[in-house]
Amino acid sequence: MKFIGIVGTNSDRSTNRKLLHFMKAHFADKAEIEVCEIKSLPAFNEPKDKTPPSTVKELSDKIENADGVIIATPEYDHSITAALKSAIEWLSYTTCPLINKCVMIVGASHGSLGSSRAQAHLRQILDAPELKARIMPSSEFLLGHSLQAFDENGDLIYHDKVKELDECFDEFILFVTLTNELLKKAKFNTEQNKKFSWKQAAEEGAL
Repeated sequence: MKFIGIVGTNSDRSTNRKLLHFMKAHFADKAEIEVCEIKSLPAFNEPKDKTPPSTVKELSDKIENADGVIIATPEYDHSITAALKSAIEWLSYTTCPLINKCVMIVGASHGSLGSSRAQAHLRQILDAPELKARIMPSSEFLLGHSLQAFDENGDLIYHDKVKELDECFDEFILFVTLTNELLKKAKFNTEQNKKFSWKQAAEEGAL
């Protein structure tokens, strides 16, 4: 399987980046994980022609061609970062690659809660009509005290958390397999969903 791992911050010192790189190495025998950055993406500015910048298009294409997406989000002020929100807005406004795409959410934080509120907020965002991602249910991976969680080789040293991550990742592989198979059988019209707009919905509702 091929997954895209999105670092949900533009920070150079992110432990969420470390978490994704650990997952890439740790699960190399189960899946290929390409870690993608959002640091080079411009701030969302709602272009009239809905044409994404080249960096956004590159990320979108990678998501489109992947079996699933893993988003590692920190927590800033009880929510996701402005950089991650901007990246998602680019994707939802232009190419819509997350529609019907399986998504696993993980998160690391310096404190004890492991980005729990940010993860909950991200689930709400990804459920928006313009996104319609298939989010893995009933599963959270919360890595607290992340500054001390990795050794000099980038390995996660909390053995209980490694075991928990193993279980979550196995569930995600199963979730992706079953969901993608069901989507094929159900023949969901992804292209039609990508053309959704609130303006059109409002106009049709007024008729």
